[in-house]
Amino acid sequence: MAEGWSRFALRFSEYYGAKTPEQLWTPPRLRNREWMFVPWGGAPPDRHRAFSDKTELHSYLTSRTPHSCFHSTAYYRDPLNRKMSEKGWLGADLIFDLDGDHLPGVSDTDFPSMIETIQEQAWRLWSEFLHPEFGFKEEYVQTTFSGHRGFHIHVRDPSLMHLDSNARREIVNYIRGDGIDIQSALSSNSSWGERAISGMDAVLHKLHSIASGGPQKKAIVDELHGILTTRAKSPKVQLPSTARSRITELAELAESGDRVDRLREDHKLSVFGEYCTPIFWELVKGDSSVVMGAAGETDEAVTVDTKRVIRWVGSLHGKSGLRVTEFPLERLDPEGVNPFDPLKETVAFGSTRTRIRSLRDDVVAEIADERVSLSDGQVVEVGESLAMFLCLKGWAELAI
Repeated sequence: MAEGWSRFALRFSEYYGAKTPEQLWTPPRLRNREWMFVPWGGAPPDRHRAFSDKTELHSYLTSRTPHSCFHSTAYYRDPLNRKMSEKGWLGADLIFDLDGDHLPGVSDTDFPSMIETIQEQAWRLWSEFLHPEFGFKEEYVQTTFSGHRGFHIHVRDPSLMHLDSNARREIVNYIRGDGIDIQSALSSNSSWGERAISGMDAVLHKLHSIASGGPQKKAIVDELHGILTTRAKSPKVQLPSTARSRITELAELAESGDRVDRLREDHKLSVFGEYCTPIFWELVKGDSSVVMGAAGETDEAVTVDTKRVIRWVGSLHGKSGLRVTEFPLERLDPEGVNPFDPLKETVAFGSTRTRIRSLRDDVVAEIADERVSLSDGQVVEVGESLAMFLCLKGWAELAI
């Protein structure tokens, strides 16, 4: 919990108190949802709550002022029951959670860059997988910014609500490329084949940049190393090494035009040797898929777990002060006509100037068109929303 949180808790209280019950968004089938709230001060979560209407929810918010608010993705006959096995599971929304802290080669201390990259990944998930390959319909989709590091895609198609964990895991595995024979896919007339061709070209280009040296070499090596370490956590992936030195070795081998030509003619050839060939193909698969966390970790579990909780739209995120915000699906496209801007459109507080002291080095943050680059110990005056963001993340403290 961030230091000096009591001041921010008061502002959260004012935010919820200024709303009427009618202004609150509630998920479909409200009475069948379990709710969970995280209090300020590090107390245990308040779980197994249920509300019959918006007035009850509003009363809870104004009397308790939680740090963070969640509701179940599942529907229950008895959401108040404290035993999960006795709640009476009726089905669950299908949720895809993309979180920027899992992105290979992207630092979470450069917040604007992280958000830009995870928005691109979220749009890829919809435009390359969920819509064209799984046939999910936009009419059943709700798109939201999580209030912190990523995006949620809620799919509420009645025909999907009874999918069990195994079926949901199959969807995730396909998107991640687990179980896909990437070399065979290259020779097939399939969507994964098309992605693999593009991924192969992209990886070869990055390897060439590494071998050529230059200012971007370290960043590209870090990115590819992040892809390898993420993929190596899957039980279906067996890699001889994930070391950066192997990536550099692979880059040198890929400089041979003869090797690359033979690889393009026959994808089954081990042209990069026993160790580097499987590394190359995992990099291609990683470039072609969408990052949804390492196997068994947060993002995948949100989709697979049929009894998960998800952040409530309209609530404030206790680790950023930003609002969990719904927006039209087409605005997820960062190259679209009117792309959603989470660093502006989720700001809940004003621009009153506040002095803060940085607690971290190399921090880049931007809220409501105010951008700062901070080093440890630096004292600056910023707007309230940016000050709240930096302090709640633990990157700064109030300098009174």
